[in-house]
Amino acid sequence: MADACCATDAPAATAEGEESAAPPAAVWQVRELQAAAVAGVLLLAALFLPNDWAKIAELAALVIGAATFVPGTIRALLRGRLGVGLLMTMAAIGAVALGNYGEAAMLAFLFSIAEGLEGYAVARTQHGLRALLSLVPPTATVLRGGAEVELAPDELRVGDVLLVKPGERIATDGVVSSGRSSLDTSVVTGESVPVEVGPGAEVFAGTVNGAGVLEITVTATAEDNSLARLVHIVHEAQERKGSSQRLAEKLARPLVPGVLVLAALVAGLGSLLGDPGVWIERSLVVLVAAAPCAFALSVPVAVVAAIGAASKAGVLLKGGAAVEALGEVKVVALDKTGTLTRNEPTVIEIVAMPETDQAEVLSVAAALEARSEHPLAAAILAAADPTTLTPGAEVEAVPGHGLRGIVDGRPARLGKPGFIDADSLVPNVERLQDAGATVVLVEHDGALIGAVAVRDEIRLEAAEAVAMLRRQGVEVVMLTGDNARTAAAIAAEAGIADVRAELLPEDKARIVTELQQRGPVAMVGDGINDAPALATATAGVAMGVMGSDVAIEAADVALMGEDLRRLPDAIAHTRAARRVFTQNLVMSGGILVALVPLAATGVLGLATVVAAHELAEVLVIGNGIRAGRKKHLPIHRALRAAQAARTVPIAKPLVAEASPVVPAGRTLLALGAAPGAAGEPPRGSGVAASSGCCDGPCTCDHGGAR
Repeated sequence: MADACCATDAPAATAEGEESAAPPAAVWQVRELQAAAVAGVLLLAALFLPNDWAKIAELAALVIGAATFVPGTIRALLRGRLGVGLLMTMAAIGAVALGNYGEAAMLAFLFSIAEGLEGYAVARTQHGLRALLSLVPPTATVLRGGAEVELAPDELRVGDVLLVKPGERIATDGVVSSGRSSLDTSVVTGESVPVEVGPGAEVFAGTVNGAGVLEITVTATAEDNSLARLVHIVHEAQERKGSSQRLAEKLARPLVPGVLVLAALVAGLGSLLGDPGVWIERSLVVLVAAAPCAFALSVPVAVVAAIGAASKAGVLLKGGAAVEALGEVKVVALDKTGTLTRNEPTVIEIVAMPETDQAEVLSVAAALEARSEHPLAAAILAAADPTTLTPGAEVEAVPGHGLRGIVDGRPARLGKPGFIDADSLVPNVERLQDAGATVVLVEHDGALIGAVAVRDEIRLEAAEAVAMLRRQGVEVVMLTGDNARTAAAIAAEAGIADVRAELLPEDKARIVTELQQRGPVAMVGDGINDAPALATATAGVAMGVMGSDVAIEAADVALMGEDLRRLPDAIAHTRAARRVFTQNLVMSGGILVALVPLAATGVLGLATVVAAHELAEVLVIGNGIRAGRKKHLPIHRALRAAQAARTVPIAKPLVAEASPVVPAGRTLLALGAAPGAAGEPPRGSGVAASSGCCDGPCTCDHGGAR
């Protein structure tokens, strides 16, 4: 972790070795601590033995303690690396040369304890993440030739069909081919709410199946599934260093040769002015006092602990730089679609001109959108009747405006107001936009025939997440390419006052730059479309990216789940981590500055300085591990079902120029409701052009407030 300046100078482990090595299950199993225990017993015995036997016991304690760091020191020295192990070795040799066997043995004893505790703490912290891989079950049931076959996960191949029974963990990533159930994804995303899955749903390794039986087609091998990639990415992230860690290493790295020079000066100049024996001994004490081990460990231990804890809660921090960047954020810029909203747009209303009906408006719109991948297209196609849908011809996109093509042999256009003149539909367009809907106008054969309103519902937890950010003293700004009216409606629901609408991707990047005048900015988006803004921000945050390598790579921080409350959690967690390594830097730096003059002037002896030096290292490690606490990463309560059914009022349609009409075979949805929801009017019902209500007895109010 910081062996360039403070470790025992052992050879660097290979990546494979790191992956396969498991830390000791208990402290007493650590080799350095076992050696220190034996050395300690010998030192204690030396207090009660006669002189000659006492010296033998002290020398034995020295050899046993030194065996934990001297061999590594020699190997590192042969490779041209100078570390604290070298300083300790030289101090021990010097003490022996002066006949101070007891102090040399005490040095080896205390240094062995510190190195053992450091190695144990770091190994446990790093292994905590690798333990995620143990979430994969030891065997998986595969359907082959109509029979159930038990296989090890590493024998699975893409295309195999897994049979997952209730309560079992999913062995690798795949797509549900049969069955319905709910999945506990908390081990990966940190979210407590089970996720309902059915045919076509994507599922991930390590998640736990609920009450149903699932057949899952494998899409990734055990070596390349989402869980394995997550562990690999976080291991790489733990090596990425922030400015505080780079500063600590920049100061600590030259300290080792600097300490050697300082000790030589103390011995040389002191010998000229006084007793050489006294000053040589003091120079040995200086070697230990000025060793920068605790200082170099100040940041890495805290960073590794913070990243490991966050990854288990569904927050992927891309290294020390990301911990520092997110921890200093003062402004959060939230993209609307997919961040504040669910990214599941639904047609909520169709307004037709008097001379046409809703069926024709929806049919023309669906024909133009038939081969589009835009989220609005999916909503329109979901509302259309697939049995009568005929894709339009010569359809082309008009960037930033809409589509145009040929439908039923006549030219047609679909797009935002401005691209197509809203004409008499202006009041209805404004009414729907004020309710947070995105409105597209439909034109056929040169004439406006109607408008389709699509709304992407706001996340249930959005307002709570925004309130949490405000309590943390963070300003919240919403950025969107949508129109100003729709943006204002969504922002009002979320409790956001600062709204920037009708933006292109490059506009978002420019605004993020402007916001940085207020302080460090975190941009939260989908990780792909918002790439320019993510790259410009102090910290780029991608949301809901489980299984998406592209989004993970695009951001500094990735929220694996869909709960927006994880954003303020992540900010609180990284702020706590920053406080921890700041405390470590101040504490270790202060001890270093205090010990050197006390050692050089003879106030402190070798044993005392060694004890103080190793105590500082233990304190830094212990404090650093505090950054791995999950105090700021709670599992949030599930939102009430009643909240899920909430809707936003839409004013009654203005029927003077046009009235909504329900086409045969289609129905309008209450805002936020799903097809087939309670209270939905029967299929085939009509709506009178003048009344805006269903034929016959009806409790619904298609255009009224809900």
